[in-house]
Amino acid sequence: MMQFTFCAPVLFGLEGLVADELRFHGKLTDVTAENGRVLFSGDAHTLAWANLNLRCAERVLIRLASFPADTFDQLFEGVRSIPWETFLSTDSAFPVKGHSLNSALHSVPDCQKIIKKAIVSRLSAKYGLSWFEERGPKVQIQFSIMHDRAEIFLDSSGAGLHKRGYRANANAAPLRETLAAAMVRLARWRGREPLYDPFCGSGTIAIEAACIAQRRAPGLLRSFDSEKWPFLPPDVWRTVREEALAQVDPQPVPVFASDIDPACVALAQENARKAGVSPIVSCTVHDALTLDFSSLAGTLLANPPYGERLLDLESARRLYRQYGAVAGSSSLKQYILTSDSEFERCFGFAADKKRKLYNGMLRCDLYMYFKEVSARRPLYAPAAPLPGKSKGFVNGAKNRENPRNRKK
Repeated sequence: MMQFTFCAPVLFGLEGLVADELRFHGKLTDVTAENGRVLFSGDAHTLAWANLNLRCAERVLIRLASFPADTFDQLFEGVRSIPWETFLSTDSAFPVKGHSLNSALHSVPDCQKIIKKAIVSRLSAKYGLSWFEERGPKVQIQFSIMHDRAEIFLDSSGAGLHKRGYRANANAAPLRETLAAAMVRLARWRGREPLYDPFCGSGTIAIEAACIAQRRAPGLLRSFDSEKWPFLPPDVWRTVREEALAQVDPQPVPVFASDIDPACVALAQENARKAGVSPIVSCTVHDALTLDFSSLAGTLLANPPYGERLLDLESARRLYRQYGAVAGSSSLKQYILTSDSEFERCFGFAADKKRKLYNGMLRCDLYMYFKEVSARRPLYAPAAPLPGKSKGFVNGAKNRENPRNRKK
């Protein structure tokens, strides 16, 4: 079986998590984490396993070559030297896309043309053809040129790995699935205690948590471009899918999600159904500011409005202050993601630890509160709690007509 060098692009800050996934779950030893990506090696089984099982990576690429390229002649010859006949048949579709940064070859369209021309030149010499219809399976070619060094890849994933297949629709500011899974991993939550998300939106955090606890592979509901590649063994994908299905443990897991917007809650329920975890993800309509946090124990993960795409900054900070008044002294372990650098001051307590992450291109921090309440360092007295607290996750339906309803 052919051996490959793989590259898994990741959101900045998640390189270590993806490397751990590969080492501990994929049982790989040749793993290297770099800025924004993780390199590893393996065969076709590794390729299929990584696509189906990596929760925090964005794609799985096969790296074919790396060479200096500060002229178009160097780029052409470097690409032409790759044995394309191994990967492309006479009818393969092979579109080219990529990027160039801090390099002499800065025109992406020109680089695309040169790479395409070099591939056609190689295939023409091998197959004795001057024209390729490209009507067969797609083999997406990607290139990266940074500091005058080119890297050429095959994209085995197709759609990004954050597209799990359960979230066809989302609310106004959805959290990427790979980042939601990373939050669960960083919280070290494994389903042995309740998990709460009081700002659930379309339910991504709760669904990813439930899938992790039940060991549901994130790629089970979708397809991948490389499933149709003719140069891979025909039974490898079937074998890996059967292995992933055998790992699913449908144990009951206490996952609770709520949101003030009924439309978001309905969407979260539908997404949980599509993901196969609706029996264990409880979704209710409720205002997070009136929850009785003193009665809850376990772990809370939240992605409240940042003042970027939802609410304005002043309104978001007012929300943080009010939330800190009702939840800051709770014994819950709390992990809160936001891009607002003033969150701790508004929340009223210094985080036990902070982790820099990126929600797409937006720089965020995950504020972690996991020590005993008595050890938390208050930054200032938070605002007085709002009247009318209720159990929320248990009796959330009582508050469906809350007059303080705000649109998420």
